[in-house]
Amino acid sequence: MSADLPSSDHPLPVSVSIVVPVRNEAGNIAPLIAEITGALDGLWAYEIVYVNDGSTDATAERLADEMTRRANLRVVSHEQSTGQSAAVRSGVRAAHGAVVATLDGDGQNDPAFLPDLIAALEKGGTQVGLAAGQRVGRKDTGFKKLQSRLANRIRNAVLHDGTRDTGCGLKAFRRDVFLMMPYFDGLHRFLPALVRREGFEIAYVDVIDRPRRSGVSNYGFFDRLWIGIMDLFGVWWLIRRKKPTPIATEVNRC
Repeated sequence: MSADLPSSDHPLPVSVSIVVPVRNEAGNIAPLIAEITGALDGLWAYEIVYVNDGSTDATAERLADEMTRRANLRVVSHEQSTGQSAAVRSGVRAAHGAVVATLDGDGQNDPAFLPDLIAALEKGGTQVGLAAGQRVGRKDTGFKKLQSRLANRIRNAVLHDGTRDTGCGLKAFRRDVFLMMPYFDGLHRFLPALVRREGFEIAYVDVIDRPRRSGVSNYGFFDRLWIGIMDLFGVWWLIRRKKPTPIATEVNRC
């Protein structure tokens, strides 16, 4: 890290990409971007990649307005909503940084923890493929907390991934590690297990949850629980079918 690196007004070079998937989050765009820049300016050369997942409110207009003021803000747009995993994947594929950090666009994830996540990933060296946020003091409704606890217990019992909270949007990972994993809808919920499947370790960072600033949740009950439970057994199958990655070398001509 260096305090001499460019701020958010200078787009290149980029070592870290912040990916933010959003759907109908117009009221949260400007405040969250301001918090991201406040957390990262002067630490890394970074970009912010918003993925507008088929929003029908003023999200696109708010993002366009922010782009006129921030040279390091990029926007990827989905014509139709295809879900959070697809939005995250679009953002990672578009990212220029070797390190990618993600957070939800509703304001519940505090960008103040981004430096801790990125630093944990860097400190871990090549053995660590993911730094995962673990929420404390969650501000969700009682029903939503119960739903998450149930899903996490079932997931841990089946996958033994050692992670108590895979639903936190605050994560940092190596772009190449993410792109080597098999893609499916719901991938973002199983990143720890899939990163371990590729032979990497996980670093954990406690983060403080906070209430949503405005709007309502756009990814609902069936996305979080029932579909997630079905995906769970697909991930279990993927882990069981994983073969050791061969060490491949090209033979030189004599």
